[in-house]
Amino acid sequence: MRAVIAGTGSAVGKTTISTGIMRALSDEYNVQPFKAGPDYIDPTYHGLATGNFSRNLDSFFMSDGQIREGFENGMKISGADMGLVEGVRGLYEGISALEDVGSTASIAKALNAPVILILNSRSLVKSAAAIVIGFKTLDPSIKVEGVILNYVKNRKHYLKAKEAVEKLANTPVIGGIPRNEAIRVEERHLGLVPAIERENILQSIEKWGTVMAENVDLDALISIMKKSDKLPEGRKPLWLEGNKKRVKIGVAKDEVFTFYYKENFEALEANNAKIVPFSPLHDSEVPDVDGIYIGGGYPEIFAKGLESNESMRNSIYKYYNEGNPIYAECGGLMYLSKSINNRNMCNVFSYPSKMTKNVQALSYVISEAQKDNIILKKGDIFRGHEFHYSKVDIGNSKPEFAFKIIRGKGIFGSNDGLMAKNTVASYVHTHVAACPQFALNFTRNAHLIDEK
Repeated sequence: MRAVIAGTGSAVGKTTISTGIMRALSDEYNVQPFKAGPDYIDPTYHGLATGNFSRNLDSFFMSDGQIREGFENGMKISGADMGLVEGVRGLYEGISALEDVGSTASIAKALNAPVILILNSRSLVKSAAAIVIGFKTLDPSIKVEGVILNYVKNRKHYLKAKEAVEKLANTPVIGGIPRNEAIRVEERHLGLVPAIERENILQSIEKWGTVMAENVDLDALISIMKKSDKLPEGRKPLWLEGNKKRVKIGVAKDEVFTFYYKENFEALEANNAKIVPFSPLHDSEVPDVDGIYIGGGYPEIFAKGLESNESMRNSIYKYYNEGNPIYAECGGLMYLSKSINNRNMCNVFSYPSKMTKNVQALSYVISEAQKDNIILKKGDIFRGHEFHYSKVDIGNSKPEFAFKIIRGKGIFGSNDGLMAKNTVASYVHTHVAACPQFALNFTRNAHLIDEK
């Protein structure tokens, strides 16, 4: 059983509705959550709602075969009864005006999954039917099998809009969510606040679950999912395997650094890596490991605490200076810089980073390795994404860069991936499906460098 919960656009309530439905169904079923698109934050809510790691499916990163492989792997690992995919933006929004790449629609097609369409029904009745008709007829291969009306004013409004959609758009309305400030969720510059930071988040998710159980026909949703045809044929592996030597990879994981894709860890483990979590905020030194992986997050929010932990910053610098491999992304890049908003950081790269009022980059990225490094060989091309409000000021210096940005922005002048010794730090967030050699090369280099 599977379904894609999509929206007619952004800000129609996809996350609260999707998470609430996941929570409500989890009382009786083992639900495996998924998120369409490159998103680290919504999946944290899904995980708390279901008890299962939420996984990302993205047609810019993945072929259709990889999307199906990722979906099946997630279902198999959790032993789930059903898979629910929360969409991104509007159902058809992708990287271009006409194609499907990067859209929720592309995920629904790859999985041959029914779509539940959420729309903002504020002040709409008959027009709600027109919107649904438009979404159904734009691409008839997309199976819009149900509609949820959000922001309904009252029972009368809901029943009128429901009648219009069901009779004029020939599509069942399986729910109507009342306007309720209690089920809004706090946001910040990169989107929703990560669930790990929110006090009483479990209570909030329980409330969303209750609201959805009361206002969505879950039996109708299950019936729609049960009618799903088999997944289409064709699978493709998400990553390469081949490292036979056992290594330990330290991963910065705490309230600061939370932006990781589950598959990246699984790819490392498939290449004989033991994941060793540590906290740059709370621990005093780097653990005994062969390599370090520092993902993204919100180091600017915790800059005071990171600065105060001088022993960890010194330990990171010593680890780097001894030639050990470090791979860092976005927030990790900032942590390895000289400073964040004038607060001292690790100074692996002697350039300050600072936050800005306006977004500096928001894009899917295509990069080419300019030289051999710890994750890629010269000439390798990989895909990723960037989303940040920070800048790294390299001034008039000419640092060594690992990557040339073909699509996207990077650090400076279409370059990204600051390099020094065996450290690479980049604004590009990596998903192993779009960089399948990542784990193989990182673990091999961690082993080889450790032997030296």
